[in-house]
Amino acid sequence: MEFHAHGTLDRLDLLLLAALEVDGRASFSKIGGVLGVSDQTVARRYRRLSAEAGLRVVAVRDAERLGQDQWMLRLRCVPDSATVIADALAKRPDTYWIGLGSGGTEIVCMTRPRHPGDHDDLLLGKLPRTPSVVEIRAQQLLHRFYGGPTGWLRKFGALDKEQIAVLTPRHEAIATAGPARIEPEDEPLLAVLERDGRATYPELQRATGRSESAVKRRLAALLASGAVYIDVEYHSEFLGYPLAAVLWITTAPSALHAVGQALATHDEIAFASATAGPSHIVVTAVVRGTAGLYAYLSGPLGRLEGVQHVETTPFMRRVKQLTYQQAGR
Repeated sequence: MEFHAHGTLDRLDLLLLAALEVDGRASFSKIGGVLGVSDQTVARRYRRLSAEAGLRVVAVRDAERLGQDQWMLRLRCVPDSATVIADALAKRPDTYWIGLGSGGTEIVCMTRPRHPGDHDDLLLGKLPRTPSVVEIRAQQLLHRFYGGPTGWLRKFGALDKEQIAVLTPRHEAIATAGPARIEPEDEPLLAVLERDGRATYPELQRATGRSESAVKRRLAALLASGAVYIDVEYHSEFLGYPLAAVLWITTAPSALHAVGQALATHDEIAFASATAGPSHIVVTAVVRGTAGLYAYLSGPLGRLEGVQHVETTPFMRRVKQLTYQQAGR
């Protein structure tokens, strides 16, 4: 993939973002050592990316690894109401990847309910009682082909294998990591990390009341088991890719897995999952513009054997990625 700098962003900014995608908790001195710059330079770039490009490093619960249901919702709304509804959804802790599409009359939203009743409360309770919501389509995510802990930035190939190897965290608990599970006593720890994935161990110690060594061990175990991963969000337009679209893909049943695996290799694809519902695969494509979207639909996607039908929903505006940044839209 090609990097097209936007405004004040340059290749070092891309390298920093890529390094954080490998290990969002890596120290600035470690990142600086890998990139060949000082830790002060990394810290300065980090602050600027946070202020200008919406950079956030946050802990994310991996619903797939935890065996929890995830859903993709398509809400058709009365004109002029979608923004208000999307903003309300964005404030919920169980939603992410919210976008406004179809000329502002449709909301696309991923949900990851934390408790069994949350999904029913949203789909059967709150949304149907919202008069502005004309239609609700819910598709359950069945199998992730790309996304989650595997970030889109690696498709730029900015870091070489040696740099990635040095940055890849060595979780102390890998040898003893049990099944992916989050215990009730982990909640204070995760509450801090979901706001700031780079929170220091002393900060985590104060929030949890546990010793620093206990916090280190537990976080390492959560990361090693895959229950939680540290993710990076940013505005892709600052990398020269301002347009995102959700593609609803219908395949021949026998081709479902092969198509999903092929999609995962495409540069444009930031997320891909098999779904239960009207379409068989849903993907998020990130491109440089309308021409880039057409080129992808008519080229790499159009040539994929087994693809029968594609419906495209370009986002007019992304309301939420991982966190709700009202001021930074």
